[in-house]
Amino acid sequence: MGGFFGVASKEDCIFDLFFGTDYHSHLGTRRGGMAVYGKKGFDRAIHNIENSPFRTKFDKDMRQMKGYLGIGCISDYEPQPLIIRSHHGTYAITTVGKINNTEEITEMIYKNGNTHFLEMSGGDINPTELVASVINQKENLIDGIRYAQELIDGSMTLMLMTPKGIYAARDRLGRTPVIIGKKEDAYCITFESYAYLNLGYEDYKELGPGEIVVVTPEEVRTLSAPGKDMKICTFLWVYYGYPSSSYEGVNVEQMRYNCGEKMAKRDHASPDIVAGIPDSGTAHAVGYANESGIPFSRPFVKYTPTWPRSFMPTIQNKRNLIAKMKLIPIHQLIKDKSLLLIDDSIVRGTQLRETTEFLYQSGAKEVHIRPACPPLIYGCKYLNFSRSTSDMDLITRRMISRLEGTEDVPDEVLSEYADPNSEKYAVMVEEIRKELNFTSLQYNRLDDLLDSVGIDPCRLCTYCWNGKE
Repeated sequence: MGGFFGVASKEDCIFDLFFGTDYHSHLGTRRGGMAVYGKKGFDRAIHNIENSPFRTKFDKDMRQMKGYLGIGCISDYEPQPLIIRSHHGTYAITTVGKINNTEEITEMIYKNGNTHFLEMSGGDINPTELVASVINQKENLIDGIRYAQELIDGSMTLMLMTPKGIYAARDRLGRTPVIIGKKEDAYCITFESYAYLNLGYEDYKELGPGEIVVVTPEEVRTLSAPGKDMKICTFLWVYYGYPSSSYEGVNVEQMRYNCGEKMAKRDHASPDIVAGIPDSGTAHAVGYANESGIPFSRPFVKYTPTWPRSFMPTIQNKRNLIAKMKLIPIHQLIKDKSLLLIDDSIVRGTQLRETTEFLYQSGAKEVHIRPACPPLIYGCKYLNFSRSTSDMDLITRRMISRLEGTEDVPDEVLSEYADPNSEKYAVMVEEIRKELNFTSLQYNRLDDLLDSVGIDPCRLCTYCWNGKE
């Protein structure tokens, strides 16, 4: 995943850029970057933030960099922003998205005269560099950005900064958000809507799918009108979005309350307490507790002051160890209790199984698990939510493979496993329950999840749950 923040100001923008970018730190763990343009031209800094937070790594840069235009990013993969010199002049660019047809685009660009790409440490081409190369195939930046949106299979949202202003483009189907804030003598561009509130900005507009604008200190001008079709990622509300964010007018925290409420209405368990797996499961649990009347409690807490995020480092056994060490049980709230826990989702299942085991070891009588979304059956092909290379990393697909006797399960059979009213679905859920040693397991339903968001379901992407694009 990743996040970004941009500023176009009549005054020095670095303070707003620094803190606005930092407010996106929950969206990535690998790289952070800032680029500015001012009287001395372009300046840029990129740092590894795997073991130190963005503010610590960039504090010195913030004190030295100056400019009235700036873009910053948090990235879970590639170093960015990049500074590109081309026939368009010099510009800085940062992106959020996923490119599924990298090889085809690379070969096309080679044939058109591009001589080389720089390889990253893993041997891959930097996706942001590839996007810049696509843009450079056209005679002007607007046509180039449109071309990139059309050519890329997956999704691509970007900011591109020239000496005259910042171009912002939301991906063609609006899978990720782009929001504009305004204050006196400045505009900002952000992924997360709350990132500018404490910096003095007010809501100005949210870009529509495929919309392209140019932002200067004086104005926001639309260069390409938004499209009619949208498929914003529903998982943003379930997990990735910060509680104070809103997308398409729907607040993340409120949506999670709605989600928990609907889950409670369908449940027949009678636990002593309801708890959320910190942090994204907590709001779902509050909604469940409010509706059911079962007390909300925190039988374990997450120690965050010094531990890195649980999905880093990338070596799986270390990720699991860190996740386990971060969660500290409160034995007085666990011993001899029946617990109902709500997590945002079950992906591999490893961490949740270990959480359940230490609850049993701490004296829990029962552990009921309620994921806040349906079973994840398809790996996301539109956003870099995970670096997983196979759907078989998903516990659901491993169970389906075991039940069907093959990994090559046709889509029509997978659709049965995605149907909460089917026998195959019930068998799969029971097998997952036994595998992970839960007292009971009941997933949220897709129809209830979509109702919790409250916008037209045809404008929401649900591919990871039902395979529908």
